[in-house]
Amino acid sequence: MVDLSVVICVYNEMENINPLVEKLRAVLKSLKYELIFVDDGSTDETLARLSLLKESDMKIIEFRRNYGQSAALAAGIEMAGGHWIATMDGDLQNDPADIPRMLELAITKNLDLLAGIRQNRKDGFILRKIPSKIANFLIRNASGVHLHDYGCTLKIMKADLAKNLGIYGELHRFIPVLADLEGARMDETPVLHHARNAGQSKYGINRTMRVLSDLLLILYLKKFRHKPMHLFGGWGVLFTMVGGLIMMYLLAEKLAGHDIWGRPILILGTILIVTGLQLIVLGILSEMQLRTYYESQGKKVYRIRKIHSLREETL
Repeated sequence: MVDLSVVICVYNEMENINPLVEKLRAVLKSLKYELIFVDDGSTDETLARLSLLKESDMKIIEFRRNYGQSAALAAGIEMAGGHWIATMDGDLQNDPADIPRMLELAITKNLDLLAGIRQNRKDGFILRKIPSKIANFLIRNASGVHLHDYGCTLKIMKADLAKNLGIYGELHRFIPVLADLEGARMDETPVLHHARNAGQSKYGINRTMRVLSDLLLILYLKKFRHKPMHLFGGWGVLFTMVGGLIMMYLLAEKLAGHDIWGRPILILGTILIVTGLQLIVLGILSEMQLRTYYESQGKKVYRIRKIHSLREETL
């Protein structure tokens, strides 16, 4: 078993493949490592150039089409066989020289995840840095996970943590938050950042709305994934009670001889009661789905790091 698996997702990065592989092999030669490249449906010669460099230290995963960075990252992590997993982009803006230092730091501090903070970032100010700062601020304050650079792909994680993150959709940006949900010990460290010398950036301002929608999902997972009834049931009960009070008031009006038909408050009361009952039913169904998910797979809602006894056992 290797010590470290380095997962690199690439999409149309043919000019960067050779220098990237050379740098990785040079800085990792003192470690037992493997390189896992995930070709996310490249349409240029990325895959061909990877194949020319293939040796015993390299695995290449070829996707049938472009599925996106989260899917590529999940595939690479699933194939990884190392005790530790490093993730990085294939555009050479991350520097492979940071990986051995980060691994040593993570082991020394007994961390589950060590994230990079890009220093002197070499990206455009308006289209890359400003949206990134806003996104980092929103994610940091909304999630309560106070890391500085959620956009930095360079991270070191323990393999058992990485393989349990559940990276779906576009959630690769929220790996520290997903790790926090698993009870991970985390820290961050400054890393080098270089300007892109070849190829085209795959990031743009159009991802802002996707980040915001993913943030809503993350907030739900962080606060209510194990207790959906507390969200849906709470609002459902409130809506139903307010709607019921309105109906009781209208009933009193009707008994007093007033005409209540067609009054806006009647429509409001009806909507609140129907919506409230729907939310309560949704909460019950979510709770049943939650139990089905865990019990059908023999999973637990908790994760044990270590059992402390005379004979210590690490899980």
